[in-house]
Amino acid sequence: MVSGAKTHSFEEVANHNKIKDCWLIISGKVYDVTPFMDEHPGGGEVLLSATGKDGTNDFEDIGHSDDAREMMEKYYIGVIDTKTVPAKRTYIPPQQTPYNPNAKASESLAKILRFLLPLFVLGFALTLGLYTKKD
Repeated sequence: MVSGAKTHSFEEVANHNKIKDCWLIISGKVYDVTPFMDEHPGGGEVLLSATGKDGTNDFEDIGHSDDAREMMEKYYIGVIDTKTVPAKRTYIPPQQTPYNPNAKASESLAKILRFLLPLFVLGFALTLGLYTKKD
């Protein structure tokens, strides 16, 4: 921790998640990047996508230059209280619907009807046309 730096809670930082009020957490430090939103080469949306979480991995994955890292210092406003940062979430796969063999049967019936119904209508129209034809 940087001595004398203001400590911010995760919730406080996460609430600053708008284009006109954007704070980021990178490497345990908090940055108010609001003035940089229009100047960021990737656009403000990139910065917004890193709000509400620890943006360190997002920042490091891009491979920012030394100049970019130096530029960050003018947006520095404090450090994050690590006790308030939520634990990383583990991936929970979406719940799958159980297998229903009857659903397969009804799908097959629907496919057959989509094919046969137009044939029945066509056959009926032809038959009706033959019987109503004047000799």
